[in-house]
Amino acid sequence: MSARALALRVLTACRRNDAWADAALAAALSRESLSAADAALASRIVYGVLQTRMLLDWYLAAFCTQRLEHLQQPLPDILRIGAYQILFLDKVPDHAAVSEAVELAKANRRASAAGLVNAVLRRLSQRKTALPALPQDTVERLSIGTSHPRWLTERMLALLGAREAEAFLRADNALAPLTAQVNPLKCTQEALLSELCGAGIDAKPHAWAPDCLELRGVGDLTTLPAFYRGEFLVQDAAARLVSLVAGIQPEMTVLDVCAAPGGKSFSAAFAMRNRGRIVSCDLHENKLRRIRDGAVRLGVDIIETQAADARVFRPAWDAAFDVVLCDVPCSGLGIIRKKPDIRYKDPAPLAALPEVQRAILSNAARYVRPGGVLVYSTCTVLPEENEDVSAAFLAAHGAFHLEPFSLPVGGTEGQLTLYPHRHETDGFYIAKMRKQL
Repeated sequence: MSARALALRVLTACRRNDAWADAALAAALSRESLSAADAALASRIVYGVLQTRMLLDWYLAAFCTQRLEHLQQPLPDILRIGAYQILFLDKVPDHAAVSEAVELAKANRRASAAGLVNAVLRRLSQRKTALPALPQDTVERLSIGTSHPRWLTERMLALLGAREAEAFLRADNALAPLTAQVNPLKCTQEALLSELCGAGIDAKPHAWAPDCLELRGVGDLTTLPAFYRGEFLVQDAAARLVSLVAGIQPEMTVLDVCAAPGGKSFSAAFAMRNRGRIVSCDLHENKLRRIRDGAVRLGVDIIETQAADARVFRPAWDAAFDVVLCDVPCSGLGIIRKKPDIRYKDPAPLAALPEVQRAILSNAARYVRPGGVLVYSTCTVLPEENEDVSAAFLAAHGAFHLEPFSLPVGGTEGQLTLYPHRHETDGFYIAKMRKQL
């Protein structure tokens, strides 16, 4: 199977089955024996098409005599795959992108449309230095130009203003930095840095995240001996800050109420030097299995997993923990760089999220001992899921108060939102609340 055929299969799965692109891509690559170069090309096409789909459609519409939505599937995705290569991949010759798209049409029982595919993409190639102008309206220009739906573009404009909103939306289409937290139970930062650089990886200490390396030019990290030996944990720098904010120390008891896939629990275990107790919870056993497997790889043996609904009170945990971490289900609008298809999901269900978040936070608060810490976090930037939830919780729970904390990215009054375009991290929110003695 070619790289482009695999990319089309993944995009089709996303459209037909509402699958997430990262999971569909991983599954497809595991089934096919593509070379490293072809696997990289397939991945770049999948993510690139999703990141630029609305812009691609705008340009394709100018050169296609039929409306894209009226074409038989998978012709729209075949055209997008060809257009993305022509407009964004300098190393792929235009003629190769066109001919491969024509072959994809034939291979997918759309031979009668091969002429249309050829004509549209050739016109696009010929005009790519003089493409149709985007709309003058600010919202439409940003929406189409950055391939974010209008509702999300309007929301970011209202939240950040025109200049920062555009920076945020464009950052969503940039390559997300890869951050590895050093596992102090297994190695030192210096030793890991030396090994990764020796393996040809561009690695350097992270600019501000403690015990972390910033990695570039990386293929499949899971194939590295250092990964198998559990010497590092892949985790965004923003999420790495949670254990710092919480002030986690050895011998503490820690509860992670929404733990999967386990990164914050593992980071807590590192801070505890594998001494103390961590209870990591999730609703689904398959996710708990991933946490257990990760703990084995990392050499962590203080984590116990529990299948639990974070909204349902467990009397045995009443006031039993020094630190409770609540990284709650959210809209995920801070991680569009890593999951570009989030932007296209139906926004209607998002309105119900704050109620779920408030319920989890209120229940989790009952597990904090007097004098203990409750940390609320999300991977979104929307105030209604972040500051508004924290404020409502504090108004209803007088025993808790925001506690200021200092981070490498600056001091706060107890809560902080990080943004991709400001901090080169996921969009992320953290609030630290202390329970009175």
